[in-house]
Amino acid sequence: MKIGYLGAGAWGSCLATLLANQGHEVVLWTGNLLPDEVLKRRGETSLLSNHRAEENLYLTADLNEVCEGADFLAESVTSKGLRPVLSRVKKTIWNIPPLILTSKGIEQDSCLLLSEVATEVLGADFKGKIGCLSGPSLADEVMGKLPTSVVAAAYDEKLMMDIVDLFSTPFFRVYPNDDVAGVSFGGAMKNIIAIACAISDGLGFGENTKAALMTRGLHEIRKLSAVKGCRPETLNGLSGMGDLCATCLSTLSRNYIFGKLLAKGRTPCEAKEEIGMVVEGAYTCVSALQLSQRANIPVPITEAIYSIIYERLNPKEAVEALLNRVIKQEHL
Repeated sequence: MKIGYLGAGAWGSCLATLLANQGHEVVLWTGNLLPDEVLKRRGETSLLSNHRAEENLYLTADLNEVCEGADFLAESVTSKGLRPVLSRVKKTIWNIPPLILTSKGIEQDSCLLLSEVATEVLGADFKGKIGCLSGPSLADEVMGKLPTSVVAAAYDEKLMMDIVDLFSTPFFRVYPNDDVAGVSFGGAMKNIIAIACAISDGLGFGENTKAALMTRGLHEIRKLSAVKGCRPETLNGLSGMGDLCATCLSTLSRNYIFGKLLAKGRTPCEAKEEIGMVVEGAYTCVSALQLSQRANIPVPITEAIYSIIYERLNPKEAVEALLNRVIKQEHL
């Protein structure tokens, strides 16, 4: 099949390579290269230069080349960039193929999940052609063919199983789950908690502290997920707790690296510049806080991370504020 892939960052490059290595023709789109630069880099993925792709993976800056004749369209752009990119796709091709979302985030101001953004841009009639892929999956480990398990979700059952078949390999196991909202929400929110855990590590706190942050963070995610109609049990699975563990515990996660740099005294701008890639947790914590305020649901960890990033609150003071909160009975 032909797969059009939007977004040539680390995760997009990884999944595009995975698909190409299964024999599919994959056209990988990036908006960051000039046409002559694209020609020089055919057969090589954007941010995973240590891994050569199959010859049937092409890098392009031409959306027409990506969309024309594609059986599926997948994306790994940023959550901030999804709406403008899909708007361009809508203007480029009239018969858009089924769309597979692999980005993780919540749009600011609208507080829409990315599946909701896609539905709003492409139209209500397109909803049945929207699916997503999410779960604990670090790009470097997937490229190294280390055993990985993720979740595929879609509004249409056939599309959900098509995504399972499309991405499954002997080392990349894909489980179906029809809770699109739950799968999407867990993947978005865990990035915020990962920043908190990294700050904790960077300040020299121990594993007890990190375990508490992860546990209370999952509780925070579950409470807020009710606003989006997510099934609570979904957040106990791969796209919830699984993704939370991988992102909070791995030094490969850019959200973790970002938090560690903040703890070392870097400003948010300095930390982002040093990482050189988008830190989705920094974007999504704004959306999550907006959502919590509209629903009047307290999210103290998210509030603390927002204050550190956008109000320049000292990380140590943020920890002290969390520890001085009134103790209430634990509700699960």
